[in-house]
Amino acid sequence: MQDERTVAPDSTAVRVALWRAMHVQVDPPPHVLDDEIGLKLVAPDDGWRHRPDMDPHGTRFFRASVVARARFIEDLVVEEAGRGVSQYVILGAGLDTFAQRRPEIASTVRVFEVDQPGTQAWKGQRLIELGFGIPEWLRFVSVDFEAGDSWWERLKTVGFDAGQPAVVASTGVSMYLTKAAIAATLRQVAALAPGSTLAMTFILPLELAEPEERPGYEAAARGARASGTPFLNSFTPPEMLALAHEAGFREVWQVPAATLAQRYFAGRTDGLRPGSEALLVAIA
Repeated sequence: MQDERTVAPDSTAVRVALWRAMHVQVDPPPHVLDDEIGLKLVAPDDGWRHRPDMDPHGTRFFRASVVARARFIEDLVVEEAGRGVSQYVILGAGLDTFAQRRPEIASTVRVFEVDQPGTQAWKGQRLIELGFGIPEWLRFVSVDFEAGDSWWERLKTVGFDAGQPAVVASTGVSMYLTKAAIAATLRQVAALAPGSTLAMTFILPLELAEPEERPGYEAAARGARASGTPFLNSFTPPEMLALAHEAGFREVWQVPAATLAQRYFAGRTDGLRPGSEALLVAIA
């Protein structure tokens, strides 16, 4: 019997892991991100590629967005590590595999993965079963959000140095949070040591999405509601930038999908490009 303290990751985390693997298996090279480790963690049935939410054409915008944002943040971590930043915090880590895929970088910093206790127990168990183990520089920060736990307080108990700058990433999470919860997170990160960097994704209002993307986003919203995790918000870029300024960051800017497309998808002949999701980058 499965340990009651371990809980398989939610459907969103699994879907992201499978889309990352699909990018390698379905899209022609060059690949923006080479990640099939999440697929190994999930170990789905042989027919997983035939699931409706894995349709290669219907999910292409989501798939491209997922690998683009992951690549952007990894490039950011590598850049900041080169400047001496030695802490990387992943909020809502899910099935993130940076520590397993990029140990040459991850081992030079401390990686803090923040997520629900049961999911982290499940992930830790799978990493051990697959032979990856849990190195000393990888810290799981278990936070029971439903019980009102503070990720910031938990972070300090596992070796995070509040006096040193960090890179903090939050991807694919903001749409499930209230505006008040997002503002609180922004204030907490803005209060970190000077030089800390936040990278957070946010979805744009439907009317700002390209027409060909809208059916997919409407279907995703319906699926989120059906699974009990509805989308709670979307932001225009000026709205998100204003929220970050109000939180106390000294520098803020957005990285639109067009910039990610130019950086990581230029020259492709298959039309693959990220959808209408943007990145907020903010410096404390």
